[in-house]
Amino acid sequence: MTRVSRARPWVYLLPTAAVLGPMFGYPLYMLGLLSVFDYRQAQVSGGEPTRFLGFGNYARLLSDERFWSVLVQTVVFAAALVLATLVVGAALAIVMDKASPWARTTLSLAALGAWAAPAITGSTVWMFLFDADLGLVNQVLGLDGYNWFYDKWVTFGVVGATVVWHSFPFVMVTLYAGMKAIPGEVLEAAALDGASAVGTFWRVTMPMLRPLVTIVVIQSIIWDFKIFTQIYVMTNGGGIAGQNTVLNVYAYQTAFGSSEYGLGAAIGVVMALILLAVTLVYIRALYRTGEKL
Repeated sequence: MTRVSRARPWVYLLPTAAVLGPMFGYPLYMLGLLSVFDYRQAQVSGGEPTRFLGFGNYARLLSDERFWSVLVQTVVFAAALVLATLVVGAALAIVMDKASPWARTTLSLAALGAWAAPAITGSTVWMFLFDADLGLVNQVLGLDGYNWFYDKWVTFGVVGATVVWHSFPFVMVTLYAGMKAIPGEVLEAAALDGASAVGTFWRVTMPMLRPLVTIVVIQSIIWDFKIFTQIYVMTNGGGIAGQNTVLNVYAYQTAFGSSEYGLGAAIGVVMALILLAVTLVYIRALYRTGEKL
């Protein structure tokens, strides 16, 4: 491969980089800049000069037990959401692949309706469904006045179901498109070799879908780790005594609730670094696996 051939893909990426670079780079730069200053409401209004703290906000953050408990809670909750979204999306992609045309169309329209619904709208609808007095769920289950948003883990379950409802269409449509792109001759050859439907799926279909699975997993990790709207709306800002607080809500409360914008920016930088590290590690792991096959 010549030097020109190796450089050609990067040349094609230049227009996109020229647009997305400033769009994402400048906010990240400002976030990092703000995180090294003592920036509060007094500084916003110009009443006091801004003080440079260096890594003071980060040191304060890393020594805060509340931050670590919220971080662990966020990681566990996000991991559960990613797994649930992948399972639901993959299962429905298989259903779409095997369903009749009218059933496939109905499922697609229903999924796209969930995908298109704004997060705040969907969260409000789900809150009404699980309302203690007027909710349809309590009426169907015969529960009289049961509060679904009182217990910590039950609340996480309801919010998690809402997030999965919003997220599974992307996984479903992406994997379904990948399934339709698999040559029929490959699946026929597996059937002639005596492979069962389950064996064909795990040994033939899934390896060919690995690039798409990588995309949907990384996207899900990013979306679910920085979840904000559903938690904030459905738990009224983090639940009873903040028991359902996740990292994004914690950053919002710190920055705008306590007017500690520098510390809130530090939380944002930590979140960005965690997501970057997770993404790089996951891609590297898949790359090494691909080399061994």
